[in-house]
Amino acid sequence: MKIDFQKSGGLVPAIIQDERSGDVLMLGFMNADSLSETQRSGEVVFFSRSRNKLWKKGEFSGHVLRVREIRVDCDADALLVRVEAVGPGVCHEGYRSCFFRVVESDGGAKIIGERTFSPEAVYGSEKSR
Repeated sequence: MKIDFQKSGGLVPAIIQDERSGDVLMLGFMNADSLSETQRSGEVVFFSRSRNKLWKKGEFSGHVLRVREIRVDCDADALLVRVEAVGPGVCHEGYRSCFFRVVESDGGAKIIGERTFSPEAVYGSEKSR
């Protein structure tokens, strides 16, 4: 299967989903190299847009994402990566999922998740993504 990395400037969105619960844990971006490394290692590797380099999820926290299945959408320009999440959470703010807020009708946001770990204890005072 040929993934269309060129459609969005060399990157495709990668939706990360817990294989057991079906919960969406996070969204990252992959280029051809990070997808190849993900397939080779069996653990999710993203392309960090802010650092402009490959980034293995869990390299600082130890909260890695073990790949169970990679799906591609009908346009071949987005990935769904079903994983086993190792550790108490994937969010750099200390939540199990990065999607821990609901947008309310007034434009505000309500936190619906509970922190599952201390980001300060994992990352120190400088939060790493």
